[in-house]
Amino acid sequence: MIQNAISETLKAIEMEDQFGAHNYHPLPVVLAKGEGVFVWDVEGKKYFDFLSAYSAVNQGHCHPKIINALIEQAKTLTLTSRAFYNNRLGEAEKFICEYFGYDKVLMMNSGAEANETAIKLARKWGYTKKGIPSEKAIIVAVERNFHGRTMGIISASTDPDSRNNFGPFLPGFQIIAYDDVAALERALQNPNVCGFWVEPIQGEAGVFVPGSGYLKKAEELCKKYNVLLMMDEIQTGIGRTGKLLASDHENVKPDMLILGKALSGGVYPVSAVLCRDEIMLTIKPGEHGSTFGGNPIAAAVTVASLKVIKEEGLTENAAKMGELFRDRMNTLKSKSSHVTLVRGKGLLNAIVIKPTNDGRTAWDVCVNLMHNGLLAKPTHGDIIRFAPPLVIDEKQLNECCDIIEKTILEF
Repeated sequence: MIQNAISETLKAIEMEDQFGAHNYHPLPVVLAKGEGVFVWDVEGKKYFDFLSAYSAVNQGHCHPKIINALIEQAKTLTLTSRAFYNNRLGEAEKFICEYFGYDKVLMMNSGAEANETAIKLARKWGYTKKGIPSEKAIIVAVERNFHGRTMGIISASTDPDSRNNFGPFLPGFQIIAYDDVAALERALQNPNVCGFWVEPIQGEAGVFVPGSGYLKKAEELCKKYNVLLMMDEIQTGIGRTGKLLASDHENVKPDMLILGKALSGGVYPVSAVLCRDEIMLTIKPGEHGSTFGGNPIAAAVTVASLKVIKEEGLTENAAKMGELFRDRMNTLKSKSSHVTLVRGKGLLNAIVIKPTNDGRTAWDVCVNLMHNGLLAKPTHGDIIRFAPPLVIDEKQLNECCDIIEKTILEF
């Protein structure tokens, strides 16, 4: 029986290697089931999920209310395209706008599509409202950003893995240092700048949290120089950091809010851009769209997912559990020379791992965590990001911290 399960694992991995593109490097585990904070592999082994599909599964795996919304809508109407109205989209748009406090929302599918939408909106607003000369609009972005991997987005990236051998790139971006107010003000003084595009916490870069006041100052500078603040909350939003949005920690309201991932609880591809009428209505019929964007299933699932966040107090739980997690990790740091830094907000956290003398790295820690029943993934070589579903309770969190502590101390 065990041998058959192991064979099933190897078969699944070998099939992906043979027939799939090699654009990911997964841990050697094949998952077959998920519920709440747990996932199970094809061998029946149970794990704590401490990645949450890069924060897409904030509401927990297979949340029954979200799954039910998906099933019920799928029985009735799945897709019409935007060539026609459907009876679910308007309801969802109203719900989303009131939930986050904006005039308009444009629903797409992936986070990358939402960011591409934001780029187009910022440029169109720059030309038609700010009066930037044709083809001269500039969007200011920051070092170490991660907004996706489409050609438009990687044109503003500083990550060599995203850029090498993919040029030529889209013009119209200026890259400055993250968390540098002086650099931001110098950049925004250019009258051709239409937008400042930023993550409130840089998740993919390794959970870099800017200094207190940076986001508020960015908001003030954008207002001063008539520039749109474009906040990418795809990974940091929907309760992840202990606030509904990470920008809420500084009471910042961006001109453009970019969402994805947990917008659907991880059960369906949904993303969105929210902004005020003056920005959104610069785009006219035929100038932007998506066959699947705003489809009836996406609409039903999004409403259910956002209701779960509030009804179950998941934002508040993220704040409480995050404090506990960082306390436990800082205690571990005092015991182990291999943990050099702990950082994060809410349940978006990271530790920095010092490699061993024999060359073992954060990857090896994650492999050992997997063997001990917890799934996490390294980023940028020496950083491990920890982001469990927001439904995790105190007992489960302490059990996970015990696993991490045991693994690191043995490392």
